[in-house]
Amino acid sequence: MFVFPRGRLSSAEPATLRGGQEPPAHTDAPIALQGLRPHMDRVATRVMEVNPLHLESERILPPGAAGIHGGPYKMLRTQVLRRLEKLAVNSLAVVGAATDTGKTLTAINLAVAIAADPERTALLIDLDLRRPSIHRRLGIDPAVGVDDCLRRSAPLQEAMVRLGGYERLVVVPARERSLDSSELLSTRRTEELITEMRNRYRDRILVFDLPPVLQADDALAFARHVQAVLVVVGEGRTRRDDLLRTIELLHDVPIVGTVLNGSREPVETYY
Repeated sequence: MFVFPRGRLSSAEPATLRGGQEPPAHTDAPIALQGLRPHMDRVATRVMEVNPLHLESERILPPGAAGIHGGPYKMLRTQVLRRLEKLAVNSLAVVGAATDTGKTLTAINLAVAIAADPERTALLIDLDLRRPSIHRRLGIDPAVGVDDCLRRSAPLQEAMVRLGGYERLVVVPARERSLDSSELLSTRRTEELITEMRNRYRDRILVFDLPPVLQADDALAFARHVQAVLVVVGEGRTRRDDLLRTIELLHDVPIVGTVLNGSREPVETYY
């Protein structure tokens, strides 16, 4: 368990990772994660430059998860990766019970921290199709989004973006709001895309940003594709009953832990 400092990055920071369930490992995982090495034959992906000042204003970690705020996210990364390895899976959904828990920021910064590990690459996918925000948080304007891949079968490669300066991190943003999002997430096309993303590179960790569990049926519609879940809890925002209901609804999916977001508890740093 650890606490994130509540300083310049405001209350949207994750604060505490608490131990998750210990369910049996999934048997449908295409690969095991232990002992893997990066593949060097990466398919060329479009690079989009990002504005460091914009990222700082959005509380996004810099490349390599550097700085004093990167340490806690690296701690979160290490604990999450250990639990994914135990389950022998390579994808994680980041969810919250309701809005304003900081789940999207947690998903982005966790992906940045995973990509900072030289033995891993990260693929961040915006599946909060009702309110997509990853592209806005990153300050990019994608011509093709994952919604286009799901709706009109655009090739996944066209929606994949590398951020300038962020090695080993690829983003699949959503471009527009989708009112039929839960239906899109239930299609055979979605299953094909998830399979493609999981199997392309053996060192890749997929991080899905999903809508709030209690405010739309999207997360439940997508649950059959989820190998593990990280639940983000907003201090002073998430009610205990809502958290318990969220965990109950996701009972078939391994929950690797919960992150308490926006803690006011002071933290002593090592350095």
